[in-house]
Amino acid sequence: MTRAASETRPSEARQRLLTTATQIFYADGIHAIGVDRIIAEAKVTRATFYRHFPSKDDLVVTYLQEVHQMERVAFTAAIAAHATAADSLLAIADAIAANIQSPGFRGCAFLNAAAEFPDPGHPVHQQIIAHRQWFLDTLTTLMAQVAEDTSADAARHFVMLRDGAMAAGCLHDPALVADTFLRGIEGLVRIHGQRRPAAG
Repeated sequence: MTRAASETRPSEARQRLLTTATQIFYADGIHAIGVDRIIAEAKVTRATFYRHFPSKDDLVVTYLQEVHQMERVAFTAAIAAHATAADSLLAIADAIAANIQSPGFRGCAFLNAAAEFPDPGHPVHQQIIAHRQWFLDTLTTLMAQVAEDTSADAARHFVMLRDGAMAAGCLHDPALVADTFLRGIEGLVRIHGQRRPAAG
């Protein structure tokens, strides 16, 4: 392996820490989990932990960046696989519905983190807002391709439906929640498309 390749690839210990933290933070919360547990389960030394993450908050921000990247990859693939914006929006909804029904589902990682980090000035909270803005911008762009005049309202409506489904999926039958969510998005996209101004 060349020196350049070794410098650009994350160290195995760092990746193990991040993978461990991602699993634990999502399943059990953030504030309740101490650095010692992450170090023990990742099987690294305390010095190794602090070499890669100067503080627990740095690890939390990186954890959320990792979740953001996973969602971004999934949604980009959904968009690329469909020829129309309307179908892309439905594909994104399908991906969300599948997540709600997945084993170990504990809601939205970002909404969960927001409940634990309410301070708008905190780096973790800022990461949450950045992710949500990206998601809203992505939806707004797609909605504008369906019908531009009401794209901003329709995108916000999608986000609210998604947030509600992510919360309800932890409390009620996930399959029923996912089906209800998909029906809501299908109706939203259909009605939004019908508002396209007539040509000429």
